Amino acid sequence: MFRSFHSRDRAGKSVKPSKKSFREHTKMKMQQSLNSPPVGSTLTSPIITLLVGPEQRVFAAHEDVLSLSPFFAAALKGQFLETYAKKVALPDELPEIFSCILEYLYKGDYYPRLLHNKRHNTWELEDATDPDNIGGRGSVESTIYDPGVCGDLLKDTAIYCTAEKFGLEELKRLALRKQGLQSGIHVETILRSARYAYENTPDTDSRLRAHFLALIIRSRKIFKRSGTMQMEMEIGGSKLFFDLFVAMCSHVDDIIEVTNKSSPRTI
Repeated sequence: MFRSFHSRDRAGKSVKPSKKSFREHTKMKMQQSLNSPPVGSTLTSPIITLLVGPEQRVFAAHEDVLSLSPFFAAALKGQFLETYAKKVALPDELPEIFSCILEYLYKGDYYPRLLHNKRHNTWELEDATDPDNIGGRGSVESTIYDPGVCGDLLKDTAIYCTAEKFGLEELKRLALRKQGLQSGIHVETILRSARYAYENTPDTDSRLRAHFLALIIRSRKIFKRSGTMQMEMEIGGSKLFFDLFVAMCSHVDDIIEVTNKSSPRTI
């Protein structure tokens, strides 16, 4: 049986926050990137039809809103656009994740929203009032099933990787911050999501990959007892485990350096 992270591994306890949303800051940046009046004034631009996933689920969005993404800005210039209609096909994307992308482009956040608790000066997730619920998200699932990997992934990891593809840097930061508020996630989901992150981000990524490395090191006692961790390492095939080895060596070196300052010795 796979082990789960306990309450002590949570980034913070979820309580009812003061309703100040992260999206206000993000929305301002989006408006500046448009170099035009606020986002609402762009809703007269042409409607683009988007066919998402292998089943071609239909989405619709305004061209100017989509163009906040460099990926879509390039696509809508014609190099990937169908000639007879304003349609963009995205067969490799998950519709549930793409729905979050569109929500972000229009609103500056995606559900559950990130809210600032002024009283405790912490960031918390909307509706995450029950700390016993898996993932610390209240009634909102923190994972999503991806048929491409035949298992559950952390939803924010999938959003981060999609944001990487679409060139949405602010969304990457938002997704990573939300992921840091998760708890109670099974070891196998963590490792599957870490592999996914390594497969869908460039080697230059220094945020999401580092997040997973730090999480595994911080919860090393749980991972050390995990049969899933052993199986994943024996299978190999991912740069994740070499990076983990380097990170743990650095962690040990830091401990030795601190110890040697008070009692010099070598190892």
